Amino acid sequence: MTKHDTLYSTPHPNLGRFAFDEHVVEVFPDMILRSVPGYATIIAMTGVMAGRYAQGGSNIYDLGSSLGASTLSMARELGDRDCTIIGVDNSAAMIARCRGYISSTTPPIELRCENIQDTEIRNASVVVLNFTLQFVPAEQRGELIQRISKAMRPGGILILSEKIRFADTHLQELNTDLHHAFKRANGYSDLEVAQKRSALENVLVPETLTEHQQRLRDAGFSSIDVWFQCFNFASLVAIK
Repeated sequence: MTKHDTLYSTPHPNLGRFAFDEHVVEVFPDMILRSVPGYATIIAMTGVMAGRYAQGGSNIYDLGSSLGASTLSMARELGDRDCTIIGVDNSAAMIARCRGYISSTTPPIELRCENIQDTEIRNASVVVLNFTLQFVPAEQRGELIQRISKAMRPGGILILSEKIRFADTHLQELNTDLHHAFKRANGYSDLEVAQKRSALENVLVPETLTEHQQRLRDAGFSSIDVWFQCFNFASLVAIK
C-alpha cells in the first residue's frame, strides 16, 4: 500500500540533497501525484502514444523508469505486440520495488539498474524520458539525446516530460507560485514545499522549452511539439 508523503513535514536542520532512496520509494506514488500537475494524464497518454508508434520487432525504452508507471502504461497499450520494453533506473530501491509490480507481461519487460547515460540503446521505436532528463548533468544531456536519436528507427517517437523554467522573469515567478499553490492544495504545508525545494536545488536543474526543442532539432528529430503543459511542467513529443 502506498504511504502518505510526510518526508519534509518536520524541520530538518541538516537538510541533505534529494535522492531516490528507500524513504522516497516508500512514498513515491503519493509524492509525485501531489507534486506534478497532470502526472496521471501524462502517464496514460504515454501508453496511448506508445501504442500508436511502437513498431514490431523493436525495443521500447523507459529511461528513468522509477516504479514503472510509464512502463506498465505502455505494456497495457501494446498488448501482444512483438516488442520488448526496457525500463532503466539507477536507483536500486526503485528497481527492487518495481520488480514487485511486474509479473508475467506481454510484451516482455526487462529492468536494468544503471545510469541512463550508460544504457545501450538500439533498435528503438519508442523512448520515454518522463521527468528524468532534469536529473542528468546539463553537460551530458545533448549526448544522451543524440544517442537516442541515432538508435531510433525512422518514424519512432521520443516522449520527453520535464519541469521547465521560463526565460521571462514574470512568467517564472507566476508559474512557480502556481505550482506551490497546487502543492498546498494537495495537502503540503509551506514548510514541506520549502524544504523539498531546498533539497532539490542543484539536483533537479530545469531548462526552458526553447532549450529542449533546440536540442531535439540538433539531434535530428523532425516533428517536435509540446502536447501537454500545466504551469512549469510540460511534455514534448519528437518524431524521428
